[in-house]
Amino acid sequence: MLSKGNNGRKQEEIVCIEDLVPKDHLLRKIEKAVDFTKIYEIVEDLYCKNNGRPSTDPVVLFKIAIIQHLYGISSLRRTAEEINLNVAYRWFLGYSLAEKTPHFTTLSANFCHRFTEETVEQVFNWILDEINKAGYLSPEAVFIDGTHIKANANIKKAVKKAIPEAAKTYSDQLLEEINQDRENHGKKPFDNNNDNDNNNKPPKERIVTESKTDPECGLFQKGDHKKCFAYTAQTACDKNGYVLDVTLNPGNVHDSVAFDGLYDRLRNRFFQIKYVVADAAYKTPWIAKRIIDDGKIPILPYKRPMGKDGFLRPYEFIYDEYFDCVLCPENSVLKYATTTREGYRQFKSDPKVCKNCPSKYKCTASKNCVKTVEKHIWTDYLELVEDYRHTPPLRELYDRRKETIERVFADAKEKCAMRFTYLKGLTRNLSWVRLKLAALNLKKYATHKWHCHTYFVFLLFPSKISPHSQIFFLAA
Repeated sequence: MLSKGNNGRKQEEIVCIEDLVPKDHLLRKIEKAVDFTKIYEIVEDLYCKNNGRPSTDPVVLFKIAIIQHLYGISSLRRTAEEINLNVAYRWFLGYSLAEKTPHFTTLSANFCHRFTEETVEQVFNWILDEINKAGYLSPEAVFIDGTHIKANANIKKAVKKAIPEAAKTYSDQLLEEINQDRENHGKKPFDNNNDNDNNNKPPKERIVTESKTDPECGLFQKGDHKKCFAYTAQTACDKNGYVLDVTLNPGNVHDSVAFDGLYDRLRNRFFQIKYVVADAAYKTPWIAKRIIDDGKIPILPYKRPMGKDGFLRPYEFIYDEYFDCVLCPENSVLKYATTTREGYRQFKSDPKVCKNCPSKYKCTASKNCVKTVEKHIWTDYLELVEDYRHTPPLRELYDRRKETIERVFADAKEKCAMRFTYLKGLTRNLSWVRLKLAALNLKKYATHKWHCHTYFVFLLFPSKISPHSQIFFLAA
């Protein structure tokens, strides 16, 4: 039978907004999980206590930011429109159906000029502390990875620029060990300033492509990805998927270079860390050495050795620690020659032996028939990493990357619109990323807490739980 809808658009009703929001709505779970009045303490110093016009409630402003990032709304303007129409959003902010909600310019002005990077970081840390107090945080194993965020910059508006090469954080320590190694082999140590004792020598430079629109981003291109300006977010999470910290770098900074900034923050805050799990991009001698020297275990995957196709692989040349030499596949000896400023010991073959070697065609293309093999002075740490990699419990821990850090990136990009940014500058984008990841943490925490509470009620009062939830808990 055909039925026609009633036109009740102009009908006046008396309703309570509390009754319009479902009991199991995500925003209800979040409201119950944490006490948002803590935000007043965080922003207290940013407001005048006895002068000026009344401000918009700062809790409301941060709740609006949470709504934007939770539901992947691309802009504050669009967020303000959605809040004006959505009953659940109004309930979460404490506004009635007829009350006027904040204008998007109010949100923009506060997050641009009032709430600093430190304010956003304090909010991020406060949510993390709440999760830790509830017992959901497990920082013994830390999963680290980086993801790229497309910048708000046109690839066609760029200039070539020469910039000085940035000094590595471990350069002084590396140079000290290089000089010690050279002295042990009877070589002259390197000068601390430069190789040729020439103090007037200009620093090394490299050519980069800089955006005219956003100079703080970097040009990113990897594999089949389209070349674009981007930022890279170095992120760490625990085995439960809670984000522990994040740093932001230009898109042309390699993961292994950006690692130190994030690792310094983690080790200063989480003293329980025992394992550091990362992908092959972080498998460098310095990272392996630093983690092991800190008393932690790096869990890194197999990395294919570099080399030319059709030639012998580097692992086929075996280092003999006792005699301090390298043996080639034909059992010829490559003697120590020198230690370079980059930290590599060079071993060179005898050209008289290599000249008539049957494997010369796949060993070296050198005209003087000399094969040079390089071994880093911190190679022992990489060999120790290989031993860890073959340990079954640690291998299982590495397999959890897809359930932890990779899942965090998938949720952030697919559900929270983190594939690209409309903001410009490292500082603003770092705060933007931190708010997104804080919203993800809050969502996960509220869901976990709600499930635990519901399961407890199910054990005591099964009749008060809906049939659908009873089936879920019985199956679990």
